[in-house]
Amino acid sequence: MKLPLRFEMSIARADFRRLLPAAVNHVAFAEEDGVYTYSEGGRGWRIRMQSLPPLRLGLIRLERYQIDFGFTAYSAKEIEDFMARFEMYFRRGGG
Repeated sequence: MKLPLRFEMSIARADFRRLLPAAVNHVAFAEEDGVYTYSEGGRGWRIRMQSLPPLRLGLIRLERYQIDFGFTAYSAKEIEDFMARFEMYFRRGGG
């Protein structure tokens, strides 16, 4: 599955932070103000979480974020592999 490099997620920020290390293969990333970055040897990535209004389903309110990805010196195949791994760790069941 090929994911876009910008999409919306309904997830608690704490859950995103808990799942992110495995999704990025446990590299040592930096985190500041909702921006997660990794850089090594002139290559890197950036994931930005921007708050959106909550998703309301009746009485239920879910946190919602726009997630933006940026890559430096990654090939199209490497980006596709990164996004596939990310999606695998953040996949949610549904009906």
